Amino acid sequence: MVIKRFKPLLTALVALFFAAFVVGTTASADSKPNYIISTDATYAPFDFQDKNNNYVGIDMDILKEVAKRNNFTYTLKPMSFNAAAQMVANGQADGIIAGMMINDSRKQVYDVSTPYYQSGVAWITKPNSKIKSLSDLKGKTVALKTGTAAAAYGASLKDKYGFKVKYFNDTDTMYNDVVNGNTAATFEDYPVIQYAIKNGVKLQVRNPKDLGNAGGVGFFVKKGQNAQLLEQFNTTLAAMKKDGTYDKIINKYLNSSQSTFVGSASDNKTTLGILKSNQNAFWKGLLETAKLTVFGIVLASLWGLLLGIMGISESKFWRGLSTTIIYIFRGLPLMVLAFFIYIGLPGVIGVKIPAFTAGILTLILNEGAYTGAFVRGGFESVDVGQMEAARSLGLTHRQAIWKVIVPQGLKITVPSFVNQFIITLKDTSILSAIGLLELTQTGTLIVARNSQGFRVWAIIAVIYLIVITLLTWFSNWLKKKIA
Repeated sequence: MVIKRFKPLLTALVALFFAAFVVGTTASADSKPNYIISTDATYAPFDFQDKNNNYVGIDMDILKEVAKRNNFTYTLKPMSFNAAAQMVANGQADGIIAGMMINDSRKQVYDVSTPYYQSGVAWITKPNSKIKSLSDLKGKTVALKTGTAAAAYGASLKDKYGFKVKYFNDTDTMYNDVVNGNTAATFEDYPVIQYAIKNGVKLQVRNPKDLGNAGGVGFFVKKGQNAQLLEQFNTTLAAMKKDGTYDKIINKYLNSSQSTFVGSASDNKTTLGILKSNQNAFWKGLLETAKLTVFGIVLASLWGLLLGIMGISESKFWRGLSTTIIYIFRGLPLMVLAFFIYIGLPGVIGVKIPAFTAGILTLILNEGAYTGAFVRGGFESVDVGQMEAARSLGLTHRQAIWKVIVPQGLKITVPSFVNQFIITLKDTSILSAIGLLELTQTGTLIVARNSQGFRVWAIIAVIYLIVITLLTWFSNWLKKKIA
């Protein structure tokens, strides 16, 4: 049977996936307890990256001090807010510190610390906006960030004042939607919007003396777990407030010059300046993207080739299995699959999956399904007379497949492989949603720090274009060699 020839392919696939698992897993010989802490690193001044690409902010400094005084270490997992919260709920992380507001619904899922910050909600428009009061929002659309207390407060007013809401997953996109006039206003925690305006965001707080009640900000752990970590946080927070450490941290981020964290104004106002001041971050993001792409291309191609061969097997079972796998994983959006593998699956199997491994597995299953479909199509497009001629010469069905059909079919599919390589490279950007610090996530963190969205994303776009062009040239060269 053809399936007997799958063993070398399966061996290579397993070996390469194991290598990806090793790359994605960080081992530590430190005897100190190590906790996995998730965060949203695009929420200045609570959580963001500074000009040296270190994670800083009110949350980060408090967490660092708690760890120091209680002699434990932690591994930080920055990602989108909702994903960060789900990591804790599903046991992938031990705690979350992300400017997260305390409310009754969250208390049902998490155990929460004493509040370490009390925040108010401001509503914001463009400086020259004709909207002067909440009543002026009637019939307009308001931008909100998913999962935040400010969003909950804003949504609670929509019926009273007759406005519609539009949700975003990151702060910078939400701000720019208002700046560009696509939405009329937004609601945001007051210290967050204060920091953004100081940093150059062209928005204005309306009625700053009349803030909505957002409540307290807390540190969260999964309900019924990590009681010691929560107790250490509460005890240390009380001590920090008593000895003045807490006030120093708050003043550091709310009253200091923003250039301390984001770099000089000249660096942030020109594309060349941004590129120069963030060259290390861009380079690291590009390397992570390259690593994901190489692993993804190789493993997805092997998996796709296996699916393609299964699709032309003599056995109805293997053909049906190939068709089913291709149908399922081509039908799932890449981001949904990434969230399912990284956040959903560990809650079922009870095993934590490293982000890099989850990202590679996502690419294998999704890109491999598309590869399997066109590989199978390439094999089936080989003239049927080729198989008949091979069998008439005494070759078995298996020998005819491997020696006649597969070589010709692969030549036919070379252009499709080229396209799929490029698609795989671009699809790595979606994996930023599960915290992988590839090129797109790097751009998001830089924008959160300096609020220069247009220039940063222009740089990211050019980098992607250059890499895709190089990959296309290489693929075309390879196609000529094979043809």
